[in-house]
Amino acid sequence: MMKKINILLLLAMMIITASCKKDVKSGETAAVNAANGWWVTFTLDGADVYGLGTFFLNTYNTSANDDSLWVDDLGNSWQFKVKTKIDYSNLTFSTAHSQNQYYNISVDITDGKILKNAGRSKSGSPTDSIYFKANFSDDPTSIYVISGTARTGLIEDDY
Repeated sequence: MMKKINILLLLAMMIITASCKKDVKSGETAAVNAANGWWVTFTLDGADVYGLGTFFLNTYNTSANDDSLWVDDLGNSWQFKVKTKIDYSNLTFSTAHSQNQYYNISVDITDGKILKNAGRSKSGSPTDSIYFKANFSDDPTSIYVISGTARTGLIEDDY
């Protein structure tokens, strides 16, 4: 009888310990605070040199659900989709020579950051903002700035 109680206690402790180690709530990904749709601009030395205006970009978790994040312009600017390392506690991200998934180039992302409630949507609602620099191997001398605000889901904020 005592052996059964010890086994049950050991099992209960293992279950409690395993449940305490979870960093992500059930149903969420590791990227929950960084994954979003973003209304961004793409500039070089402060100018919209390609006349893109504001366009949509996505950030989302990788299938590994670890310390990586996809940054995907959905073909709206340079046609890039790359995996970047992210520090979820500071919401900062960067990558060097990440293979583009749309065509054969590599992309460097530096100074990437997501700032909670630091932006204003088109209608003035508070929302998160995103900022990063991108350098593409097929244009190695140019460093582009991509920045903007999170999509709120409100019709008046969509471009």
